[in-house]
Amino acid sequence: MIFRMTEHMVKTDRHRTFYLASGAEDAPLIVFVHGWPELSISWRHQLPCFADLGFRVVAPDMRGYGRSSVYSRHEDYALEHTVTDMIELLEALGREKALWVGHDWGSPVVWSLASHHPERCVGVANLCVPYFAKGFAPASLVPLVDRSIYPYAQYPAGQWEYQLFYEEHFDTARAALEANVRNTVKALFRKGNPGGRGKPSRTAQVRRDGGWFGGAGQAPDVPMDTDVLTEEDLHKYVAALEGNGFFGPGSWYMNSGRNLEFATRAVNDGALSMPVLFLHGEYDYTCETVTSRLAEPMRRDCRNLTEVTVRSGHWMAQEKPVAVNAALAKWLAAHFPELWPV
Repeated sequence: MIFRMTEHMVKTDRHRTFYLASGAEDAPLIVFVHGWPELSISWRHQLPCFADLGFRVVAPDMRGYGRSSVYSRHEDYALEHTVTDMIELLEALGREKALWVGHDWGSPVVWSLASHHPERCVGVANLCVPYFAKGFAPASLVPLVDRSIYPYAQYPAGQWEYQLFYEEHFDTARAALEANVRNTVKALFRKGNPGGRGKPSRTAQVRRDGGWFGGAGQAPDVPMDTDVLTEEDLHKYVAALEGNGFFGPGSWYMNSGRNLEFATRAVNDGALSMPVLFLHGEYDYTCETVTSRLAEPMRRDCRNLTEVTVRSGHWMAQEKPVAVNAALAKWLAAHFPELWPV
């Protein structure tokens, strides 16, 4: 059976979540959670695949994005609120629990769901951003920086310099991203480059340059990377980001203290016992987990961890969908055979 993709809205007293869905309504549920600066369509290659494999698949626009609620205060984008959004979505779907898949900022959302509400998680899978039981914030990330690539004197926060730039110069960071949104999307959504291995990530330069894109104040006009996007995909991203702006997406970076405090309230001291899958991006040089120490806390705190390396840059689900889908399907079959249709 070929399933249609349908559009839905969940409205509660506190929040509105738009989501895409496909697959049989009574099938085992997988929720796909996007990151910065993406949309539910970031999972466009995964949703039909897993619907056809026998799952009910859902991908929301996260708060600040697309057709979901947008807020005007930085603190409204703390992880605690986003986790509550996802619990409300789950309840609106009439489910007790789900399989959760996250990427980029969607990964800390999924990790937080697993650490604060394990009873809501059958299992969790995350792309690129590993688990930090102490919280996803520079305070957790900077001690793990590879100083052979990022000397302290030149890059005090390593590849995480851009996160500090948001905290120090939020309006400047936002303005550069909004100056020409079409060019911003084309500049950001690019496939991985094997030649970048062992060299500083471009995110490490943001603070030194006084802003994104070398401090130029706007993105350069580069050709669209057709290995990641189509013209239709580009149009959808641009329309959504022009409509809402980058205040919401950028504000996810403005809650380090709140997110660290939230992490202290995890159950089981943040240890995860459910099956966990982590996909490393071999050519993701910001979330560099293949050769650095960045994945060490995850290996300590996840009791049932499967790791797979994908030859991809950061936008893994869009750049290498076949490899991502294969890794997810293999993990699901190995750990949840009872969920597969007979």
